[in-house]
Amino acid sequence: MGTEKVSKLLFRLSAPSIIGMLVYAFYNVVDTIFIGRALGEESVSGIGGLVIAFPIHMLAMGIAIGLGIGGSSIVSRALGSKELHKAEKALGTVFFLGIFLGFAYSFTGLFFLESLLKIFGATPGIMPYARAYLEIIMAGSAVFTLGIATEDLVRAEGNARYAMFGMIFGAGLNIILDPIFIFWLDMGVRGAAIATVLSQLAATVFLLRYFLSGKSSVVFKPELLVPDMTISKELAVIGIGPFIIEASNSTMMIFVNNALATYGGDVSIAAFGIIHRLLMLIFLPLLGISFGLQPIVGYNYGAKQFSRVAESVKVALMVSTLFSLPGFLLMFFFPEPIIQIFSSDPELTAAGAGAMKIVVLILPFIGFQLVGTTVFQALGKPVPAFVLSLARQILFLLPLVLILPRFYGLDGVWAAFPISDFLACGLAAGMMWREYRKYKNKEKQKN
Repeated sequence: MGTEKVSKLLFRLSAPSIIGMLVYAFYNVVDTIFIGRALGEESVSGIGGLVIAFPIHMLAMGIAIGLGIGGSSIVSRALGSKELHKAEKALGTVFFLGIFLGFAYSFTGLFFLESLLKIFGATPGIMPYARAYLEIIMAGSAVFTLGIATEDLVRAEGNARYAMFGMIFGAGLNIILDPIFIFWLDMGVRGAAIATVLSQLAATVFLLRYFLSGKSSVVFKPELLVPDMTISKELAVIGIGPFIIEASNSTMMIFVNNALATYGGDVSIAAFGIIHRLLMLIFLPLLGISFGLQPIVGYNYGAKQFSRVAESVKVALMVSTLFSLPGFLLMFFFPEPIIQIFSSDPELTAAGAGAMKIVVLILPFIGFQLVGTTVFQALGKPVPAFVLSLARQILFLLPLVLILPRFYGLDGVWAAFPISDFLACGLAAGMMWREYRKYKNKEKQKN
């Protein structure tokens, strides 16, 4: 960590996460393509249904991410201090809460499903498809909460490769099952949801095997499948931040979807769904780069090698920009053929192509915000990290989505995205530069 060439080290630590994230993003894109192609003339409503369902499902994912980050923090620290029994108790507590909270979300969500869909912007045309998809996904919430939390626990043991294989296995199986349920069994969006739940179930079993095989440092013991109150409180304290971020992003979609429904209708909602899926192919691998950057920054900061911290951040920013650039060029210069991969609807092609050219304007620099958030997390500065993590969606995008459409209509909704990206990236760059100057002065004083 302290001597290996930074670029080589970043690649080695990031590669498993980047590959896993890319596969996950690719399966989401393929899922949407299958839905769009299967429904033909109804592709706008079908894709729109996925758009409305996604942020509601993300609330369950937020629970899982909070549990996973909290649990992995406790487990890794317990292993470091040779407290194996505490690590095993944390494992059992996370498993119990993953199942319990997943079922609680299922029952609550299904009971209020109609109201939730309306709140998140479902129009009469989109409602049947969103409901058909989300009924299945909601019923399988426990599979998602347990699986995602378990993936983080596997990574906490230092086995990022096994966690990556779990992601690839689940996403790959989903891509195989999608055409079977959507086309061959003619189940449409409901078939896509069934394929997703079954794939996640298989991935969860694959990940659980790690702790049942006896090969892990922390072994699952059935008698510890009882929540420990002390560990539960610690989980809540650590996991509440990531959950709030996911919940905030999900809640933000209420305003985006409703603005799109008001100023553009079902076609605009479907166009946003396609653009969002494509952007995931960029965002999620950048997140993988950030995962690789965090331990490098943390280690070298602890070792007071501030110049090496700065070098690792520069490399991460350069790699993020270079990774984003091809996606930007394709989406900006060839939007029509890209949209037509998802649907042959001419109205959707026209609306999506115009929107895409606006939304992706700042895409090459989006890595600044992700890297900035990671840097402050690694430096042990939760407040600036929290501010940056909410900057794009809440601090900037929310007010812009509420204000701009009043003056510019649908164009105002689309323009809110690059403007918020620009402001968030600028804020991240400014905060990192200020931090860099501070530690550069410390390095001078040390020498």
